[in-house]
Amino acid sequence: MHVTSHVTQRDGALDLLKWLALLCMVLDHLRYVGYSADWLYVPGRLAFPWFCLAMAANLARASVTTNGQWRYLGWLMLFSAVSEIPYRWFLPNPDTWNVMPTLVLGLLVARGWQDRSLQMRLLAVAAIVLAALFASKLMFGFFGVLLPLAMLLVIRRPWYFALVPGIVCLAANQWQVLYYSIRLGNHVAMAAVATCLIAPWLGLFLLRHVHDVKPPPMRRWAYVLYPVHFLILYALRQAIT
Repeated sequence: MHVTSHVTQRDGALDLLKWLALLCMVLDHLRYVGYSADWLYVPGRLAFPWFCLAMAANLARASVTTNGQWRYLGWLMLFSAVSEIPYRWFLPNPDTWNVMPTLVLGLLVARGWQDRSLQMRLLAVAAIVLAALFASKLMFGFFGVLLPLAMLLVIRRPWYFALVPGIVCLAANQWQVLYYSIRLGNHVAMAAVATCLIAPWLGLFLLRHVHDVKPPPMRRWAYVLYPVHFLILYALRQAIT
C-alpha cells in the first residue's frame, strides 16, 4: 500500500542562508575583539538583511500556521531579553539595544501586511509607532523594522525588484555616515554601500538557484547562538587583552 508523506521537505538553501547570515554577523562583531579589522564591516552588512530575508521566506511559506508564527514571535521576544546582558558585556555602553527587538517589530509589521485580521493590523500599526518612537534605540532603526516587509514584498518577484529592499537596507545602515565617509575617500564605506544595495538580491539568488545543499538545519536551538556568540567573543577579548 502506498502511503503519502505529509512531511514538508526542509529547504536547504534557506538553512544555508541562515548559516551565512550568522557567519557574517560573527565576522562583523570580530571588529570589537581587539584587533583593527575595519574591513569586516563590509561582510557584516549582509547579516541583517539575510536574517530579514530568512524571516520573509518563513512567512511566505503556505505551510506556516498562525500558531507557528506566534511561537516564532515568542522565541524572538524571549531571546530579545536573554541576549541584552551578554550584548552589553561585549559592547560596553552601546547606542542601541541588541538586534532582536528590531526583528520582533519587523515580524509584526510583515505579519500585519500578510494577515488582514483586525488584531494583526493593530499589532502592525503599534509596531510601526514603537519603531518611530524608539528609532534611536533600535539597531538599524525605523528602516530596519521595515526591512522584513520589504523582503516579503519582493520574495516572489523578478530579481530587479530586490533593489527596493536594498535601498531600505542602506537607509537602515546609517547611510548619512557612509555617504560622508565616501566623500572622504573611505573605500570600506564604498564597499559597504554597495553591499547594502545588493544584499537582498544576493540572498534571493541563493534561495532560488542554490539547490541540493544540505547544511545542518537551523532549528529553535539556533536562537541560543545569538547570546552565546557574544559570550564567546567577550571571553576571547579578555584572553588576548
